Amino acid sequence: MDEDVTTIHITKALSSAIIVDLMEKYPNLETITCSPSVYNRTSDTYIDALSQLDIEVVKKYNWGAESKSNGEEFKVLELSNEGLKPKEIAEKLDLKLSRVYYLLKKADAKFDNRKRKHNHVEIKNLKDDGLSAKEISEKLDIPLRTVYYILNKK
Repeated sequence: MDEDVTTIHITKALSSAIIVDLMEKYPNLETITCSPSVYNRTSDTYIDALSQLDIEVVKKYNWGAESKSNGEEFKVLELSNEGLKPKEIAEKLDLKLSRVYYLLKKADAKFDNRKRKHNHVEIKNLKDDGLSAKEISEKLDIPLRTVYYILNKK
């Protein structure tokens, strides 16, 4: 018996047995919420009987589980903006790496503004100055494949 509860949410249509169980378990019950589909399957007789007992039956959407993020998406995004890589963020916040990637994707984080291993602007400027990809690779001591990737990236 839980005397502090005044509102409950049900997921199946009310019946006389369910009403009796609810009245015994929650003696101070004032409101019963349920989805519109459950409300439509509940007999008007039961709704009227509960109304006479000063218990209101209300349609209410109660979809999905509550968020369990505890604001960690903000911490993840903040650390990402500081230039930390997802693996470093996962270690620092003691989260799974897949969770960090999920939170970054959920926050619609763009990885173009993150700290890069190579200076893309410098590589593009050297290309504009007339150097070949091989010359850029040798000058900056980075793999030729990386230079091609950066130059061909849109």
